[in-house]
Amino acid sequence: MEMQGSRRLGVSQQQAWEALNDPQVLKTCIPGCDKVEPTGENQYAIGMSVKVGPVAARFAGKITLVDVLPPNSYTIVFEGQGGPAGFGKGTAKVALAPPAEGAGCELAYSAQAQVGGKIAQVGQRLVDGVARSMAEDFFRRFDEEMQRRYPEAYSAQAALPAEAAPAEPKTRPIPTWAWIACGFGVLIALLLLMR
Repeated sequence: MEMQGSRRLGVSQQQAWEALNDPQVLKTCIPGCDKVEPTGENQYAIGMSVKVGPVAARFAGKITLVDVLPPNSYTIVFEGQGGPAGFGKGTAKVALAPPAEGAGCELAYSAQAQVGGKIAQVGQRLVDGVARSMAEDFFRRFDEEMQRRYPEAYSAQAALPAEAAPAEPKTRPIPTWAWIACGFGVLIALLLLMR
């Protein structure tokens, strides 16, 4: 399964980088997540609950960050087990860049993942819908957390004239997958994903 997307954030690239490397922010923003704990250099244990259709399970997993280039990008390598409900594993590339114009930054991600067990048996369309919903929920929560932590960045944007204001956040269609969407940050994903 593959997943990709981008999002315009109101905070600076450095502020977004720091937040994406803060276990407490990730725990707050990843749907169903109740644990993100450091276990070594660029390694984290994650715990979360996931429900896809009739399959609900508690997943335990680990995230390792590789190819770390602060404050620009990193790759997340993740894997998790949910007992009889299944497993998920894969990688996600997360990149931050200044926008073409205006303030804030662009967050882009692409991920590849495999899921197995009962979660893989519920049907691709259902998994796609849950993945899309979880990714949107992660970005909504992340944006709200950034507004709470950096209200001045969002106040400055609101004060810009309409023609100078940055475009509204955009997302590209997200093809599939519940695991990374949940974890993006297990990454923007179990996704979404994103430490």
